[in-house]
This record gives sequence, C-alpha cells and structure tokens, in this order.
Amino acid sequence: MRIVTYNVEWFNALFDDAGALLDDDGPSGRHGLTRHAQIEALGIVFTALDADAVMVIEAPDQNGRRSTVRALESFAQAFALRARRAVIGFANDTQQEIALLYDPDRLAARHDPQGQPTGRKGAREAPRFDGVFRWDLDVDAAPDLIRFSKPPLELAVETAAGARLRMIGVHAKSKAPHGARSPEEVIRISIENRRKQLAQCIWLRQRVETHLEAGEPLIVLGDLNDGPGLDEYEKLFGRSGLEIVLGQDGPPDRRLFDPHAREALQGLLAAQPASARFYVPATGRYLSALLDYVLVSPDLRARGPVWRIWHPFDDPDLYQVPELREALLTASDHFPVSLDIAL
Repeated sequence: MRIVTYNVEWFNALFDDAGALLDDDGPSGRHGLTRHAQIEALGIVFTALDADAVMVIEAPDQNGRRSTVRALESFAQAFALRARRAVIGFANDTQQEIALLYDPDRLAARHDPQGQPTGRKGAREAPRFDGVFRWDLDVDAAPDLIRFSKPPLELAVETAAGARLRMIGVHAKSKAPHGARSPEEVIRISIENRRKQLAQCIWLRQRVETHLEAGEPLIVLGDLNDGPGLDEYEKLFGRSGLEIVLGQDGPPDRRLFDPHAREALQGLLAAQPASARFYVPATGRYLSALLDYVLVSPDLRARGPVWRIWHPFDDPDLYQVPELREALLTASDHFPVSLDIAL
C-alpha cells in the first residue's frame, strides 16, 4: 500500500465554487504559472504516484460556498485516479485545508477526532485539535493559549484486508516572520512563531503518546514546517518541533520514525534531504528544506516500509523522466513524500 503526503501550493485557486477545475490560462496561485499548467502538472504527479491514500496539505477551501471534498473528488475524476474519495476534518479559515484523498477499494477512512473540546481557557492535556491548548513556553508562569490555524486531521483507517490504524494529517505553524517591517520585528515575530510551532508539536506529541500507550498503529504525516537547525532561534528552545513529535528523548519503543528525519538529526554537516524548494527573490536563488514527513510507530516500522521523497534533483530515476521531472517542479513548491508498506 502506498501512503503519501503532498503539500500542493494554492490548490484552492484551481477550482470554482462548484468544485470544478478552472482549466484555463488564468493565473494560478503559483507565480508565473497558468491554472492549466499547474493542473496538468498535478495530474501527471498524482498519476505517477498511483497512491492508495494522499494526505493533501493545503487542500482546496471548505466554507459556506466551497467544498473541499467536492473539489478533490472532481480532480480525481478528471485524471481517473484510484484515490478518488475524499475526507476532511475540522475546516479552517486559511483556504488551506487538510484532507485525505483515498482509494475506497483499498481502504476506508473516517474523521475520528480524539480529546475533549475546550472553552476559551483551554486545557493542558491533549485537548481536541479544534480547541485551545494551555502551555507555558516562555517560563513566565502564565500559560500561553495555543490554537491550530489548521487543526490536524485525525482518521480511523481500515484496509480492505482488515488492518486498522490511526492517521494524523498535520500542517504545523510556519516560522517565517510574515509581516515584519523592521529587523526588530523579524526577531520578535520569528521567536513568537517558533514558540507557537513548538507548542503545537507538544500538543501533537501528547496525542501520539495516547495512541502508542493504546498499542494503536499510527502514521503522522504532513508539513511540520520544521527540522533541526532550520533557524537560529531553535537554540533558544533547545530542540526542534520535529524532535518533540518524534519523541526523540524517549525510549526507542515510544519513538516515531522517518529515515529522512533521522538523516537530518545527524547534524548540519551530514547530507541533508529536502522535501521543499522555495525561490528567494532577495538572493535570486532557491532554498531547499526538509519540512514534510511520514512518521510511523514502531510496530509499522517493523514491517519494513520504504520511504521516498519525490524530488527530481535528488532522485535519479525521477530526473530521467523529463515529463515527470518538469511536472514535479511545476505542480508545487513541495514534493510528495511516499511510504510503501504492507498492511
């Protein structure tokens, strides 16, 4: 079975309010690309993935006029994908939802949120992801009130063969200092965003612990907007959000695993994998980063899964297929990360 996480940049801009594809020469959300060009590239990528399930990060919007499920299923129908059924959890206000597109012949998936709802005062022990988390990150005796702008998607999954597992799709807080107008604001906003990102990862780790204690096979996948050493402010807090979610300080039987995360944790002088590629106008160059992960519980790791980042410059087999290589570069600023596993 192939399970994928894929952050699709401004997927929402490719659909009208009825969920139909806007396959024309109008501008897409990606700089300098038409909607037709991005749609064509995405069709090539999703077809090549041939996945049983794709956790779509930045999925089309869900609101009173638009439907994430309708849009994704329309996309799947247009390209005759096996993964043709969609499910969403708690909607958000960012036009970037988290949704699973899956093959109903191979598995069933339903939104199954865990934890208790909260009021405005929040709770400290793994509340429901659409609630409020109380956590003191700056040691000032005043707990911060943390919310997910994009609540993680919690799924109960059962394969056609009868295997049951939990799946959590994640898009954690970005650490970029958006809106900063001075060097001082860059520092302040960067530290504030890192604090929120770490709190979200602590909240997520609490939920992971609950599933591991229950002996439930678990996959946590998506965009953590983090990795060790990605910015200088990490030193203020001692560890990255990725290390928190992995349970890196805990016993081996309580740690999640992703081989690309392990490579990144070996240190900045080691070869670093990348799952995203961003153009930086100030330098006229591209910045590569590892942000996307498929983390598995120890019982799933024991099944011998195989991971792959679909990065055309790092994977020779992908580079040698010009149509797929160009599609991967055109479709999004992130690349898919796949997990092949026997379930």
